[in-house]
Order: sequence, then C-alpha cells, then structure tokens
Amino acid sequence: MSDLSRRLGVHTSIAGGVHLSLERAGELGCNTVQIFSHNPRQWFVDKVPKEQTAQFKEMREAYDIDPVFIHASYLINLAAFDADILDKSICLLIHELDLADALDADYVVLHTGSASQDSEDNARRKAIDALKIISKEKTWNARLLLDNTAGERGDISSHMKDLAEITDRTNSALIGGVCIDTCHAFAAGYDLRNKQGLSDLVKEIEAYLGSESVKLIHLNDSKKGHGSHVDRHEHIGEGGIGRLGLKRFVNHHAFRNIPFILETPKKSEEDDPRNLKIVRSFF
Repeated sequence: MSDLSRRLGVHTSIAGGVHLSLERAGELGCNTVQIFSHNPRQWFVDKVPKEQTAQFKEMREAYDIDPVFIHASYLINLAAFDADILDKSICLLIHELDLADALDADYVVLHTGSASQDSEDNARRKAIDALKIISKEKTWNARLLLDNTAGERGDISSHMKDLAEITDRTNSALIGGVCIDTCHAFAAGYDLRNKQGLSDLVKEIEAYLGSESVKLIHLNDSKKGHGSHVDRHEHIGEGGIGRLGLKRFVNHHAFRNIPFILETPKKSEEDDPRNLKIVRSFF
C-alpha cells in the first residue's frame, strides 16, 4: 500500500497559464509540483498576470500541493566565461526569484553553471561570486536549491563536495539547501544500482552537506550508464539504475521525508501516470 503522507509530483507544463500547471498536477494525484515560471529558453521574462497568480494560489490550496518548486531557466550560467552571459544570468536569476515570490513558491532549483572555457575551480569561484552579488540585491522568501549535475564537460557541481563548497563559500541564507537528482548522481559516478553505492552517496551528503540540506529529490532513471557523465533521463525502471535501485533509494531513511519530483520523459499522456504509479508502488 502506498504511503499517502509522502510528497510525490512531476514537472508540469504552464501552457495556457501558470495556474494550469497545478490543475495538471492535481489531476495526476500529485501533492507537490515543479514548474517553469516562464519559457526557460528565453532571456526575456514578463510578469505573471495577477489573475493567474491568484488562481495559482487558490489551486495550490485546493489540491494540497506543497512544496512548490520552480526550476530556473536553462540559460542561466553563473560560471559563464563570457561577461555578457554572466550579467544576463545574474539578472535572470533575480527575476526567477521575484516570480517565485509572486507565486508564493518555496524554492527555485538551480544548475549553477558550466566551465566550458575555464578551469572548474575558477568557474566555481565565479559562480560563488555571482551568488554573493544576487544575495545582496534583496531578500526573498523563496530559497535556492543547488542541483547536482551529471559530470558533463565543464560541470562544476557534480559531486557533493562541489555543492558544499558553493554553499559554504557563498555563505548566504539565499541558498536553502540542495536538490539531489538520481540520474545525475548515477551519471556522475554514484552507483545507485546497489546498496553500497547508495550508502556512499548518503555518507557524502552527511559529511559535506548534512542530511537536513536535502530539500528535494529529482527521481529519474538514467538512459546512459553508470559514470557516463551524460544527462539523459529515462522512465522509472527502464534505465541504468532500474526499479530495484530506485525503490531502495526512495525507501532509504535519509530520504523518507523528502519530496520527490519526476522529470521523466513525456512522449505521451500516459507517461506521467505510468511513472507515478510505479513510484507509488515503491512506498
């Protein structure tokens, strides 16, 4: 029998209005959700119409959806070598936080950036400096969650020690914790197929970050293999981690009270219901 007290959701579309993302989540039986607050592939960000923000808040209460996560734009790169891209990234992330507060969202999930033309150390320092600039801009109710990455070329946050370094050196209440993505962790070298690999990940989280820092799990299987350093999500149980590995993960004591969001492929209307049903069977 499923544990109905656990928080499980998907990333839902805002097509037709941001408020409709919660209607879609509610229809899927979700009690938490992740959305984009705008088109994630455009630098320009407009305000959400007031009537939509009001409807968003009403639907959130009606469907008991909590917490609400906003995924930051894919364009943001706080480690950008190009000064113009870095400036635009800082401005866009400030807009993301403004939109999150307008919607009363709890967290903004962020990939800090990539060091495509720089060393990882220099790029990480650049991202830390950018986060310090943003944290001094103003105070928001929403908090940033730093997302682990898959270890692709230039990634600056694929291991727990990387996330800890960024968090500790930024030293700001703006960062509310981390989001752990299972596909990214697996691709970066954490072998979630077995008990030892899961134990190693948990030990690193506890040693570098503290277990209380994990505020969200992106629960995804991996299309590519262990240590592949390729970020390609797969349906639950159909990738390299597999059903057993993901079931073991969601039932580990370190993650039992953490919300889970699926970012699995959406090629048909049946994909989200099928993946959610499988995960609910794990609890």
